[in-house]
Amino acid sequence: MVYSYSLKTRRREELIDITDYVRDSIKKSNLSDGILVVFVPHTTAAVTINENADPSVKKDITTFLAEKVPQSSHFSHVEGNADSHIKSSLIGPSLTLIVEDGKLLLGTWQGIYFYEFDGPRNRTFLIKTING
Repeated sequence: MVYSYSLKTRRREELIDITDYVRDSIKKSNLSDGILVVFVPHTTAAVTINENADPSVKKDITTFLAEKVPQSSHFSHVEGNADSHIKSSLIGPSLTLIVEDGKLLLGTWQGIYFYEFDGPRNRTFLIKTING
C-alpha cells in the first residue's frame, strides 16, 4: 500500500519531523513485520534520519549545508535554486526502514525528517509499506 502525505513548508530551508506520519502509515497498513520506504518526489527536497531530542541539531545541519553549498549566482541553473538541487542530491530522496512487531525500529534519539531546500512550498511525500 502507498500512503501520500502533504506538507506546507514555511521557510526556504527547514527540517520537519515526519516520524508520526511514518508511524501512522504502519498503523493504517497493519504492518507487523516488514519494511517501509519513505520517498520524496521533489528535486529540491529530501528525507533523512537524525536526532530529534535537541532542536539545535536541525539548525546545525541547515547552517552547515548553507555554508558548504550557498545560494549564489555562480551556478548555471537559471532558476536560482541550484543549491537546493545539490543539497537534495546530497541528502537523498528516500529511506528504507525496518518494522518489527508493528514498531518502527529507530534509535532512541532518532527521528525522520522531511528536508525542504526551496520553500516555502506545498510538498508531498510517499510511504510504501511492504510485509515481509
